[in-house]
Amino acid sequence: MQRKRVLPLAALLLCAPALAGTVPAAAAEPQAGPAPAPVPASRLRILLTNDDGYNAPGIRIAFERLTAAGHDVTIVAPLTNQSGTGTKMMSAPSVTVRHPEPKVWAVDGTPGDSVAFGLSEVFEGRAPDLVVSGTNFGPNVAGLATHSGTVGGAVAALEAGVPAIALSTGGVTAPDPVTTVNAMGPTLDFAVKLIDRLRTRARSGPLLPEGVGLNVNHPVVGADGKGTPAGVATTFQDAQVLLKADFTDAGDGTWKVGVTVDLRTPARGSDVEAVSAGKIAVSPMNADWNTGPAAHAVTAALIAGLRP
Repeated sequence: MQRKRVLPLAALLLCAPALAGTVPAAAAEPQAGPAPAPVPASRLRILLTNDDGYNAPGIRIAFERLTAAGHDVTIVAPLTNQSGTGTKMMSAPSVTVRHPEPKVWAVDGTPGDSVAFGLSEVFEGRAPDLVVSGTNFGPNVAGLATHSGTVGGAVAALEAGVPAIALSTGGVTAPDPVTTVNAMGPTLDFAVKLIDRLRTRARSGPLLPEGVGLNVNHPVVGADGKGTPAGVATTFQDAQVLLKADFTDAGDGTWKVGVTVDLRTPARGSDVEAVSAGKIAVSPMNADWNTGPAAHAVTAALIAGLRP
């Protein structure tokens, strides 16, 4: 079964910059920071970032909820909306950084830039116990996760050896701003429970296995967005792209860009299947592009006997 719907590009690909009221910027690969200290029994030191901007609703709700849960939270996030920037980092020779209030740093770059700056300067000498990226406005499932700045911020942390969780709020169709913001509260309620579970199970060790992060997608449930999800599912990133660029020639050398949403039947056990069913999708992820032994064997057979 297929459903097609044409939306403004910013509505889904850029995850509704209308809420952040800003425009994307720049940045390229992370620098390793110091290894995290043993996890304390209760209070965690958390670097909080996102891709919607340091003052967006999602990150402010996250700051409030995680702080209320007893954690020591510091925001190090983009100055402007950076949705759709993926893992882009350090592409500019300099970066402007503002410190507008205690526990808040705003970096004029991507989520990856923000995490790199945070690990190098804000948390210099002692890495945070955890990096939380989000909550993002709109889903980061299937192909959307590949290009997500929210996921990119988590990847930058994983590359530096710091455990990371990416949080996103929204269904697989166009997000409604009000209901999605309402659902950010339940998203963070779940995140607090998840972090508490990680901390309890870690004892004095790391929160997650080395190099492994979690991509968490929380659906919007109920007419007001405040409903309870149908459950929690361990998932993987669905292979479908979800978005297809749609270009219209304006006749003056410019092209109007839209996007066709092509939601196909999701793979069994995938993030798209879970979120479409009103469940929270929790997908393990890593920071590299390795594909596994089967693809490695195919590649080995392909190049067998080839010479430079």
